[in-house]
Amino acid sequence: MKPLSEILEEVRGRIAAAAKRAGRDPAEVEIIAVTKTHGEDVVREARDAGLRIVGENKVQEAAWKKAAAVGGMDWHLIGHLQSNKVRPALEIFDFIHSVDSVKLADRINLIADAIGAQPHILLEVNVSGEKSKNGMKPEDVAPTVEHICRDCPRVTVEGLMTMAPFSENPEDARPYFRRLREVRDATEAALGVKLPRLSMGMSGDYEVAVEEGATWVRLGTVLFGERPKVKAVRAAVGETDGDGGATGGLDSYSGAGPTVRILD
Repeated sequence: MKPLSEILEEVRGRIAAAAKRAGRDPAEVEIIAVTKTHGEDVVREARDAGLRIVGENKVQEAAWKKAAAVGGMDWHLIGHLQSNKVRPALEIFDFIHSVDSVKLADRINLIADAIGAQPHILLEVNVSGEKSKNGMKPEDVAPTVEHICRDCPRVTVEGLMTMAPFSENPEDARPYFRRLREVRDATEAALGVKLPRLSMGMSGDYEVAVEEGATWVRLGTVLFGERPKVKAVRAAVGETDGDGGATGGLDSYSGAGPTVRILD
């Protein structure tokens, strides 16, 4: 595999070309290095290559990885956030991309007030309507933004996030990315607010996402190759998930993680 610096140069070139096709400034687009299931060495590699944002799907994985990695990186939660993990999430992450309900926003505001945090969030929107995906309905975005602005003084909502349905053809993602931008634009117009962030596009479709307005693209495989295979192992005695349950399963990943190991 090529050195990350070379890969990153190619990816940034593709982002710049996509931005130019859309009449955008490439500087408007930032890369989130998705390091899930990789170890802290990959976080260091990303930082050394000039990346400054780490994206993680799991609170517990990020907890040990951030402690073992290096400074100088912002940490973003891009995976689903359970209400019982709001407190550790606010302690670990600089940004949460996956707020998908008023109830969760209220919970974040409550915990943020208790610990003195001022979280920045995105609302996750299920623009495809797939039952397998998290996220609120597009029509729920404006009322949720209005609620947060009125009733969640600790929380700053800065935009929207989505995932397009998987397809081998990047063009298949275009209507979903366009729809998210349209929802953002309509919400801004209706409420008189600014929602500058659009988190959309992954390794297979990030160029289309940039053409449709993405400001953050979440890239893992294209930068670091295929993710390591993982296998669940028994949780350590006394280790719980915050609700009294064992932490076994896939809540934490990779070599140094407490509950799984990389398969040979």
